[in-house]
Parts: sequence; C-alpha cells; structure tokens
Amino acid sequence: MSTIENRTARLTLLVDPDKKATFERLCAEEDVTPSQMVRKLIREYIERRLGPTWRDEVFNDHKAS
Repeated sequence: MSTIENRTARLTLLVDPDKKATFERLCAEEDVTPSQMVRKLIREYIERRLGPTWRDEVFNDHKAS
C-alpha cells in the first residue's frame, strides 16, 4: 500500500559549505536530488525509531488532527 505524502512543509537547516558540496556531488552520482535524499533519510530515521508500520501511525495521527 502506497501513501502519497503531502510535501508542503519546509525544513531549513544550516550546513557547512564543504559538506553541502560533497552531499550534492554524492547525490548527483546516485542521480537523486538532495531533497529526495533528505526525504529518504528522514523516512529511514522515522522507521528506525517507530518501526515498519510507522506510516499508519504518522498518517493516521495526521488525519485525526
């Protein structure tokens, strides 16, 4: 089952310029945008913390609000 994510929230962070350049280069090597990779890293972190059924918890909680 696929859940469509609402991508309207913005996350702004400050990063060392050298790390940013390296991150962008590595993302390009994998043919993904930095935004795609950050979203992937966030999903993986949430799943590590909440388990494989995190989507039900996160998206159902959001709908109840």
